[in-house]
Amino acid sequence: MFEDGSQPLEGQVAVVTGASRGIGRGAALALAAAGARVYVTGRSAEASIADAPGTLQDTLDQIEGGGGQCIVVPCDHAVDDQVAEAFGYILDDSERIDILVNAAWGGFEGITDQDHPWGAPFWQQPVYRWDAMFDSGVRTYFTASRWVAPRMIEQKSGLIVMLSYWAAQKYISNVPYGVAKAATDKMVQDMAHELRHHRVAVVSLYPGLVRTERMQTATQIFQMRNSESPEFTGRAIVALASDPDLLEKSGEFHVVAQLAQEYGFTDIDGNQPRPATIETS
Repeated sequence: MFEDGSQPLEGQVAVVTGASRGIGRGAALALAAAGARVYVTGRSAEASIADAPGTLQDTLDQIEGGGGQCIVVPCDHAVDDQVAEAFGYILDDSERIDILVNAAWGGFEGITDQDHPWGAPFWQQPVYRWDAMFDSGVRTYFTASRWVAPRMIEQKSGLIVMLSYWAAQKYISNVPYGVAKAATDKMVQDMAHELRHHRVAVVSLYPGLVRTERMQTATQIFQMRNSESPEFTGRAIVALASDPDLLEKSGEFHVVAQLAQEYGFTDIDGNQPRPATIETS
């Protein structure tokens, strides 16, 4: 993608929450490579948190090293005052916001917690995991979207992306996670309904098994066959943002690997991951 030097998002502005690592960083890298000016937010500005390496400074260095444009805006999305300050700065600094990628998500911090296994039944799940999924997950998606929607409405254009997963529709080993993702998909449907006549699209994206920093430490739990790079999801977002018929996809969930087949892009290693389905995920 973009081997020909094209930049389909040149002149556009993107905001990626939770861009210190994982899919957030992958999305920021792909959007910058496509020519967008990217604002990146997250808690880890210059120091990694204990169980997940990666910082906003690392993301900035990678983007600028590739010739892209990146602005770092440190923010803990679980703290309302920090969210208000961060988005206030972004809205003042930029004349437009074309793309919001909601990737800041809590609840994975204890994924290798031996006292509270990820796949334990709900009556053995810690309440902190439920709280993190909603307070630092679903709620962060809502608040970030709430901040950018008025600007997109003024522009009469925009794309809001929320990362979700098949757990929204099928039991996949963890009740708090599944309920939180179902809430995410419902939020996408309802926001899309309210924004459609403003020509602003809202979509859920279902990545496959992504080789994030945390997942790399949990290979004993997850089989990494047919896994995807974090940038693969970013390439899907670039493709959606470049689609003149984007509004037709608003309010729906889309599987990243299926979008790759539809739009004709590959992963960064040239592979074409097989789309997960509700039967095989």
